[in-house]
Formats: sequence, structure tokens, C-alpha cells
Amino acid sequence: MNAFQKRTALQIASVSLVLAALASPVAWFVERERSEESIVSLAFEESGRPFHRNNPIDLSGPQAVEHATQAARTISGGMFDIAEIYNPAGDKLAETMTPEGAAVESLLPKHGKPGYGQASYDSLRLAGDVWVLRVFVPLRASASGPSQPIIGYFEGVRVVPEWQRQQIFSASLTAALMVGLASLLCGAVLYPVVVRLSADNERKAREVLDSHISMMEALGRAIAKRDSDTGAHNYRVAWIAASIAEKLGISGSAMQALIAGSFLHDVGKIGVPDAILLKPGKLDDTEMAIMRTHVNQGKEIVTGMGWLDGANAVVASHHEKWNGSGYPQQLRGEAIPLSARIFAVADVFDALCSKRPYKEPMGFDAAMAILDKDTGSHFDPQVMAVFKPMARDIYDRLADSTEAQARELLEERVRRHFEH
Repeated sequence: MNAFQKRTALQIASVSLVLAALASPVAWFVERERSEESIVSLAFEESGRPFHRNNPIDLSGPQAVEHATQAARTISGGMFDIAEIYNPAGDKLAETMTPEGAAVESLLPKHGKPGYGQASYDSLRLAGDVWVLRVFVPLRASASGPSQPIIGYFEGVRVVPEWQRQQIFSASLTAALMVGLASLLCGAVLYPVVVRLSADNERKAREVLDSHISMMEALGRAIAKRDSDTGAHNYRVAWIAASIAEKLGISGSAMQALIAGSFLHDVGKIGVPDAILLKPGKLDDTEMAIMRTHVNQGKEIVTGMGWLDGANAVVASHHEKWNGSGYPQQLRGEAIPLSARIFAVADVFDALCSKRPYKEPMGFDAAMAILDKDTGSHFDPQVMAVFKPMARDIYDRLADSTEAQARELLEERVRRHFEH
């Protein structure tokens, strides 16, 4: 299991546990309420049974008390531990109770005469962890609907027995465990799906990255073949610039733009005539002016190319100088993009230390002497302060390196900063 898969497994497991922790109590509560309401529904039905026969009991005539007592005795002892029946005026006609009902009767909240029109109930926890359900039911001549006149009131109390409490507890626990298990199973099922989709996405992202890098390299090779130099220079300066930028804490899209811009810094030379680009001698003023157009031409090439848009900062400003004497905009100091200031150091250092058709490579001390002399005029002093401690290692790493070796160095930086 690689680092991504471990991270994904931990994240999915964490989410699944959180869902289980949240959903299980909800499932417990819902199941407990459902069980409680099932008991109450049965209680409502039982309470009205004596009054919904073909000859309903009369609770307002001369035999109202006798009829109420008979009904109360019929109801109590089964579903109810206390049964109370009232006439339409709210006067109590009869009350019966079991020993369990008698034990809790004094603990029940008192109330006035009933006068409600809808059935309701209370769930009460009394002293000693006694759980009772108290129902209030308006009695009607028939069960056909609330439009029937009220002929009396019934109030009943059920002391929920231990076996029923255990039954409700078991049902609630089962529901909570099932929901929790379902949450964990969902996480287990999602994990391979997420890993597979991520792998596909990573593969496609790598394919896109490879195509971008190939396009970048193709542009770099195109100008390298016209500029009497190999593509090794592009690989080296991009690697040097990335190394300096890492020390400066640059990462993400800014680092990607720096690498692409460094590699393609001279792409605009594609538009410079061969007579000028390949001239062995010194260029005159007119030719130099034409040569300098490669900066704006390069900017036009990379601008609008999607992921290469960020490269234009280096391409457009890599010939600017810290003191404002560069071109094409004569930018000064921090007005020059930081990526271009970093690249300027990398470009000149590599040019001095590399063999060219018209010169031999310069030694490390001689090259650094030139860079030190031009710090504050050509180069940003802060960038030079970061570069100097690492310059010797860079020089030794690149000394006598081939184009293939330089490419490997840059590829490592590209993978590090483009794939994450």
C-alpha cells in the first residue's frame, strides 16, 4: 500500500467512523420512538374498544358510573395499570388500577378536568427509574372519525414492564449497530472505488503532463538547433533556476512557471533570421536591435498556450537588469519578476561555465568573480546571496555533464513540482 492509498484509507475510515458515530445514536432514538409509539397506538386502540361496539356505553345517563366502572375493569389489567373514565363534563366516573398502577399513582402529575379533542400521550420517567406511558383519549360514540360527538374521556397509565424495556433496548441497539455497520461497510466499499478512480486520474494527469513536457522540449530543441548550441543549455539553466527557487521557498504554480520559462527563455529566437542568429562575428546596432526582438516574439509564442502562460514572466524579462539597464522594458529592481531575476543568475552562470563554439568554459572562481562584480547592477543581491553558497555544488554537478545527464536532472525537478 503506497502513501496515497494509506492516506485515502485513513480518510475514508475516519469519515465512516464519524458517520457511524452520528448515525447510530439517531437510529437508536428513532427506533426507540417507533417502539414507544407502537405501544401507544395499541393503547389508543384498546382504550376505545369498549365504547365502539354496536351498543356503545352511555356515560351520561343514570347508569353512567356503573357503565364506566365496567369499562374501566375491562380495560385495566391488560394494556393499562391505571384506567380512569370521565363523563363529557370532565367528572371522573370510574378508576381501576393494578398493584403496579397503585404504586405509581401518587407520583403522577396532577391535572384539571379533561377537555381535549385529540388523543395524546406523555412518556414519563418517575422515581426509581420507573417508565410510564400516560394516554389521554377523547371517547366518541364510534371510531368513524373526529366528527362524532365526545361521550367522555379516558385516561390510562401503562407501567412499561422490564421485559418490554429490554425488548425496546434490544431493538434500538440492533438498529444502531446496523446503521453503524452500514456506514463502515460503505467506507469499505468506497475505498477500492476511490483508489481505482484516483489511479485512473493520476494516469491521465501523467499523460497530460508528459504531453506538456514533450511540447516544451520540442520547442526548446527547435530553437537549440537554430542557435548553434545544444539543448543541454536549456536543461541546465532550468535545473539551476529551480534549485535556487527551492532555496527561496518557491513552489506550486510559481515553480512550474519558472521551470517552463527557463527552459523556453529563448524560444523567440525562432523568429530571428539565420543571418543574424548564426552570424559568427559581432552584431552591428541594427542586427542587435533585430536580435533583441526575440524577447517579445517569445512572449507572444508562450502567451495563450494554457499551462505555458506563466512562462512569459521569464521569457519577457530575462534580459532585464537590476539597475534598469536591460531590455526591452528597462525594468528596475523588484519591478522585474522574481522568476526572471532568478533565471538571470542561472543563465549567466551557465553561459560562463559552459563550452560554446566561440569560447572555452570559464573556471568556477573566474565565473563567480564576474557574478559578484555585477551583483547590484545586473543581478538581484538577494538572489545572489542565496545562490553563492550553493554555486560550487552546482558547478561540480554540471561539470562535463552530457545533455542526457542534464535532462535527467531537470526531469527529477519536473516530477517533483509538476506531479504534486
